[in-house]
Amino acid sequence: MGITEEVRAELEKLSDKKIKDGSRHYFKEPVDTYGVKMTQVGELGKRLFKKIEDEPKQKIFEQCETLWKSGKFEESIVACLWTEQLADRYEKNDMDVFERWLGSYVSNWASCDTLCNHSVAMLVEKYPELVDTLKIWAVADNRWMRRGAAVTLILPARKGLFLSDIFEIAGILLSDKDDLVQKGYGWMLKAASEARQQEVYNYIVSKRDIMPRTAYRYALEKMPENMRREAMRK
Repeated sequence: MGITEEVRAELEKLSDKKIKDGSRHYFKEPVDTYGVKMTQVGELGKRLFKKIEDEPKQKIFEQCETLWKSGKFEESIVACLWTEQLADRYEKNDMDVFERWLGSYVSNWASCDTLCNHSVAMLVEKYPELVDTLKIWAVADNRWMRRGAAVTLILPARKGLFLSDIFEIAGILLSDKDDLVQKGYGWMLKAASEARQQEVYNYIVSKRDIMPRTAYRYALEKMPENMRREAMRK
């Protein structure tokens, strides 16, 4: 039995109808799921990765792509976990692989965020020039690429990194009509405010009249109460 078949067999064993039915509350779009708890998916992914960790990176990426192609939610999460484990082997051109997965296989916010928050973010931190690729994603027709452009920078933003790029991407996405994209860039700004509070506050308030309320409220969530009140009054 190959490793991807082993993943599928174990997910089938862990499948729970109540969890599968309950997952519908978390997504607006239809999601094909086994119905397995995320803690169990994480444990399974890490345990099975030990069987393949010494294989060439390219072969592991191919196995990840096989999981992505299935369309099964939990398989996409395992693929993300495996990809994240390869961070010390990342090369600049791996961005092409991540872009293909994001544009071709991602079909829900959780798969988007799991891939972009970790694997794509670690790659961009390793090769900062790749932040320009995110600006291309921000104008894509694909909603997950636009959301990915923002959520990739959440962890770097908390470190105070890429602030000018964050403002540029937020500006590109500012009037996006998709609420999941609005929440994505609002989350990015909120994360940036943890390290660069006043600069981010000034940016948010300067866009108050054109930023959708969903994004505006998200962006202000980590601000002190007095700053939030003032921002809502302006």
